[in-house]
Amino acid sequence: MKIIAITNQKGGVGKTTVCASLCGWLTKIGKSVLAIDLDPQGNLSFSLGAEQFENMYTLYNVMKGEVDLHDAIQHADYCDVAPSNITLSGLELELNSVGREYILRDQLELIAADYEYVLIDTPPALSILTINAYTAADWLVIPMLGEILSLQGLSQLKETIFAVKKYFNKSLEVRGILLNKYNPRLILTKEVEELAAIVSEQLNTEVFETKIGQSVSVAEAPAHGKPISEYAPHSKAAEEFEALAYEILGREKPQKARKKRGRGRPRKYGDN
Repeated sequence: MKIIAITNQKGGVGKTTVCASLCGWLTKIGKSVLAIDLDPQGNLSFSLGAEQFENMYTLYNVMKGEVDLHDAIQHADYCDVAPSNITLSGLELELNSVGREYILRDQLELIAADYEYVLIDTPPALSILTINAYTAADWLVIPMLGEILSLQGLSQLKETIFAVKKYFNKSLEVRGILLNKYNPRLILTKEVEELAAIVSEQLNTEVFETKIGQSVSVAEAPAHGKPISEYAPHSKAAEEFEALAYEILGREKPQKARKKRGRGRPRKYGDN
């Protein structure tokens, strides 16, 4: 089982969209996937069509030790989801026991045989939820925008990653930095891309070759409870996320067979 956290301490960089889209494509190429919604806003749960009902178990109950992770998992249409809601926001004050950084990792060990990939959507803040995600993760994928403030958030994130690697998870690896809502026509985008490459070297990683452009389809998909792979599978955005999924896995994207266009059969003419 490979555990991937989608993370950035800065909000508005598209973490949830990236997480949902990757879940959709990993499922579509035949992988067993669990989505972990660690953001109290619950946007990933909504985006993947998880149900919200009274007295449901969520990650709040899991993190509090009231139930095990498999009790909270829902079998949604496109992958399994461990949902969250606003109750998760109070967890920072409620968790004060020794070893609180390892709660999620311990719970994931219980379901390790059930999934090939676990994707974690993290909140846009440095909190005990984020630390739990980093402690449990094998890989971090860091989305960022082509703007200076996003780059500043990346520099701040670097210190957190180093601290977690030192104290909680020595095997944590940054799989790559993703340029999201990418617009190559802007000069600023190119400048930020160059600076991101410098930061990526400090993190012993790279900026993904795949870039995700701005897309109306990506913005619309969550309202339908579908990942982009199902909502608009033939869109440019879907192709970009498919390429990203294969790049994260370290595999070549399969080439789609093109139909050969022949000249057809000779035209038949009537007898003269």
